[in-house]
Amino acid sequence: MEPETQHEVEETVLEVLRNSDMNEMTESKVRAMAAEKLGIDLSGSGPKRFVRKVVESFLLSKEQDGQQAEAVAAADEENKEIEENEEEEEDEGGEGKRKPIISKKEYDDEGDLIICRLSNKRRVTIQDFRGKTLVSIREYYERDGKELPSSKGISLTAEQWSAFRKAMPGVEEAINKMESRLR
Repeated sequence: MEPETQHEVEETVLEVLRNSDMNEMTESKVRAMAAEKLGIDLSGSGPKRFVRKVVESFLLSKEQDGQQAEAVAAADEENKEIEENEEEEEDEGGEGKRKPIISKKEYDDEGDLIICRLSNKRRVTIQDFRGKTLVSIREYYERDGKELPSSKGISLTAEQWSAFRKAMPGVEEAINKMESRLR
């Protein structure tokens, strides 16, 4: 995409976001509205990625106003935990390698945000599919130098993800009980 076109797309996306009800808006709707206003196609993977970055930047700036102090407190708490773990590892003769707290956002070849890599073939991504945001836990394979999603996995809507997340304490408790029986 030409730099001039990128600038026009960015300004239009930001205008759409500023004038929208954020409880009803999706990235797909933002992209469609911007494409309609500009009279250009934004459905390719490159434009999708670009629009996603603009939307995320906008959302981050909105979040930072209200959540900056909360994020700092959480990072401080995580730093303390990491330092405590490092001290324990050093006491046990471990190397005490420090893991990065904040990582750069990573996107796959389809423009989907990679939340984490569970292994070299499995990952969790956030994707926009037919106007719905999905959390996808999926196995990937490589073809022609590209990592592609396989049919092995599951995609959850925001509501399904929320239900799953609420059930996590029960899952963790059950895992701990099973592990304690095996010891």
